[in-house]
Amino acid sequence: MVGYTVEEVIGRDFKDFISPADLEMVESRYEKRFRGEHVPAEYEFRMLHKKGTDVYVNMHVGLVNYQDGTASMGTVKDVTGRVNVEKEKRELEEKLARSEKMEAIGRLAGGVAHDLNNVLSAIVSYPDLLLMKLPQDSPLRKSIITIKQSGQRAAAIVQDLLTLARRGVTITKTENLNQVIADYLGSPEFEKLVKSHPRVHFKTQLRRDLQNIKGSAIHLSKTVMNLVANAAEAMPSGGEVLISTENRSFGRSKKGYYHAIEKGQYAALTVSDTGVGIAPEDLGKIFDPFYTKKVMERSGTGLGMSVIWGTVEDHKGFIDVSSSPGKGTTFKLYFPVTPEMNSTFEAANIPINKYMGRGEKILVVDDERDQREIASVLLTELGYWVHTASSGEEAVDYLKTNTVDLLLLDMLMPPGIDGLDTYQQILKRQPGMKAIITSGFSESDRVKQALKLGAGMYVKKPYTMEKIGLAVSRELGTDLDATKKYQPMEILGRDAEK
Repeated sequence: MVGYTVEEVIGRDFKDFISPADLEMVESRYEKRFRGEHVPAEYEFRMLHKKGTDVYVNMHVGLVNYQDGTASMGTVKDVTGRVNVEKEKRELEEKLARSEKMEAIGRLAGGVAHDLNNVLSAIVSYPDLLLMKLPQDSPLRKSIITIKQSGQRAAAIVQDLLTLARRGVTITKTENLNQVIADYLGSPEFEKLVKSHPRVHFKTQLRRDLQNIKGSAIHLSKTVMNLVANAAEAMPSGGEVLISTENRSFGRSKKGYYHAIEKGQYAALTVSDTGVGIAPEDLGKIFDPFYTKKVMERSGTGLGMSVIWGTVEDHKGFIDVSSSPGKGTTFKLYFPVTPEMNSTFEAANIPINKYMGRGEKILVVDDERDQREIASVLLTELGYWVHTASSGEEAVDYLKTNTVDLLLLDMLMPPGIDGLDTYQQILKRQPGMKAIITSGFSESDRVKQALKLGAGMYVKKPYTMEKIGLAVSRELGTDLDATKKYQPMEILGRDAEK
C-alpha cells in the first residue's frame, strides 16, 4: 500500500508511515482513545508512500486486550481512488458553478454595456463638432476636450464590461506580446503609474525570439496594464515588478489556476512582484467580478482581474497564479502560438480632409432618435447628404422609391427586424448595396452574417467623427489615401487587413 517491503516495515512505529500533514490528528486520536475518551472508531487520513506521495486510507480501529495489556488494533483500507474521484467531482462542480455565475453576470454586463454605449454617444461625438466651430483661442475648448476625454474613458469601462460579457473580442490579428508590452511601457498610463509609485522599480526580461500569437491588441494591452498596476499597488512600501516573456512547451497537461494547462506551445507572459501577497482564502476569488480589496474610489472598478480572466479565456489561453503572503505574487499567462508573421497597423489620426464626402447619399437606420441625430449631424458636417429611418421596415419602404449610395445600419432595432434582416430585404431589390453595420453592443454572429452578405465594415458605437468618417469614406472608395492602414480595433470588416 505504501511501497515498503515486509522487512522494511517490521519493527517500525506505525506513525512513521503517516503523512506529516495528518500526524498530529492521528496521534491526538490515539491519545484520547487510550485515556478512555470517546473517539470515532472510523476515520480517514493520509499515509506517506515510499516515493513521497500521499495515500488516502480509511482506518477502523479499536482497543483490545493483548499480552495482559491494552493494544490498538486497526484495519487500513486504501481509498485513494475514491478520494480522487470525489475531488475531481468537487472541482467540476466548482467550475460549473463559476461558469454559470460568469455567464449570468456576463449577460447583465452585456446589456448594460449596450445601453451605456448609446448614452455615451452624444458625450463622445458632439465635442468634435463643437471643437470644429470654436476658435482656437476660445476658453471653452479645454472644457470640451475634458468632456470628450471623460466620455472616452467611460467608453473604455464599457469595453471592460463587454470583455466580462465575453463579447466584442475579435481574435483575428497576429500579435507579439513583446510589442504589446513595449507599447504599454511607452504609454501615458504607465508614465502616470511610475509617478504615483516612486518606490517601485519596474524591470523587463523579454525573450527576443518570442513566438507570435493570435490576439486582440487592445485586450492584451489592457491585461498587461491591469497586471502591472495591481503589482505596483501591492507594494505600498516599494519593491520590484518584473515583466517577462518566454516560449514554453508542454509535452503533457500541467496544473493551472483554474483549468489544467493543455499540452502544446505557448508564448508566456509573467508579471511578478515582491509585495504583500494574496491570502490563501482570497486566492480563489481574485477573478470574480467586482471582488477587490482596493479602495474603489482610488484604485478602480473591481473589473480589472475579471477582464484579465475574460481576455485569457477568449484567447484560448491559461492562467497560473502563485502567491505567498508577505513575499509577493506571480501571474503567468499562457497564449497558444501561431506560425503567422506579425501584422502592423498604424493608429488612426487622419486629417479630416482625407475622409470628407462629396455629397454622396447616406441612409442612417437606427431605432434610437439620438443615435440617428448624432450620425446625421456628423455625416452632414463631413459633406454627405443624409436621410434617416427609425426602423428596418421604414428603410426598406424608403428604398422602394429612392436610391442611396450607402446604408449606415444599426444591428439591434427591437421590436422590428434587425440590421441583418433589413439588409437581406434591401439586397433583394438592390443587389450590391453598400452598407456599414453599427452597434453599441458587440460583433455578434448576426453582424458577421451581414459582413458576409456584402456589408463592408462593422463600426462600434459610440461614434467619433474620425471613426465614422473613415468607415464611410473607405466603403465608398473616396478616401484620398486608400493605402493607409487604419486602426483595426475600431473599424473591422471583410477587408480590415488590406
